[in-house]
Amino acid sequence: MSSVIPKKTVPFSLYDAFSSSAFGGSQGAVVLNASNFDAKIRQTIASELGWPATCFVNSVIGSKVVARFHSTEREYPMCGHGTICLMTRLRENGMLQPARSGMLEVDLVLPTKTASVEIRCQSNGSALVMLDIAPPKFQNDKPDIKMLARLLGLNETDIDPAYPVETALGDFVHLIIPLKSLTAIQCIKPDFAAIKAFCRGNGFETIACFSTDTEQAGYDFHLRDFCPAVGVAESAAAGTTNAALAAWLYRHGLVEDDGTGKCEVKVEQGLEIGRASSIYITLHLDNHAITRLQVGGVATKVLEGHLLLPDIE
Repeated sequence: MSSVIPKKTVPFSLYDAFSSSAFGGSQGAVVLNASNFDAKIRQTIASELGWPATCFVNSVIGSKVVARFHSTEREYPMCGHGTICLMTRLRENGMLQPARSGMLEVDLVLPTKTASVEIRCQSNGSALVMLDIAPPKFQNDKPDIKMLARLLGLNETDIDPAYPVETALGDFVHLIIPLKSLTAIQCIKPDFAAIKAFCRGNGFETIACFSTDTEQAGYDFHLRDFCPAVGVAESAAAGTTNAALAAWLYRHGLVEDDGTGKCEVKVEQGLEIGRASSIYITLHLDNHAITRLQVGGVATKVLEGHLLLPDIE
């Protein structure tokens, strides 16, 4: 009897992003030394690991990081929570070293763009990772409100008519739906198959529902983000979605300049699926325009392991 000898042992680390403790936030795996993995191998690994995002690191040279992100179904152009996991991993293993000031600016090189990332070392030893996101563009596609309510298992009256349901176009395409109350958002019973079909048929990647009421003190807004079109039924924490939401909130006057040319927003997410998350967004403003948009949080390592690939030829 012969045994199969693995040709490649692939170490990985699993982090919970946007959470300061284990078992919260959104899960992301980080695979180092992945420069020899082509798209097929990366997708096979990401699908096998089965978490919302897997980051593959091609190289780290000084403060320049070359990486790619995959869900269980496809490659992402960008991943907010995956970036939080990635930068936390590289800082913890010494591949990225903040200056004595506790700050480090990193260039994250992705297939279609380079994103700026700030790593801010905090007094408790954790790292607050803030990712620059290009401010989204908005359009009103005038969707059928009754149909959207059916997708969410809600009544049409649960959707707030005081504000428009709009499309945010950025690294992902989000449909942003304002709800009247925290009760409404907690009562959502999503039809994931129908949401997936709707999104793929209309060019959306996520449906983001929010309320101005929050469950926890100290937060500004409550968010749920449904993403079956990209392989995640409901996201526990989504950086790109929260960035788009913050820009939408500023667009419609629900947040404003704090007098310093900035607007700080803190959002809670993931509570309904048992993975509480804290997402921080900073809007930099000039003459009523968003000049810079940052989203971030902390990540907590929960697992280290090895994936055995019998053949990667």
